[in-house]
Amino acid sequence: MILDNRGLEPPQPMMRTLAALETLDNNQTLTIINERRPMFLYEQLQELGFKQRTEEQEDGSFKIEIFR
Repeated sequence: MILDNRGLEPPQPMMRTLAALETLDNNQTLTIINERRPMFLYEQLQELGFKQRTEEQEDGSFKIEIFR
């Protein structure tokens, strides 16, 4: 599942991401694309038992893969 959060003002990207994680199966990965590095999201992911990989893209956005 891919969620493009570009163009949204905080806290909408984090709210959309957390809502999408509620529907994620254990073996699925959620990929989000944000304009900024989601520093506050990382803490939430850790508390919820998720792991993540973050990659800065050539256009300055960030691709974050979230999984269990």
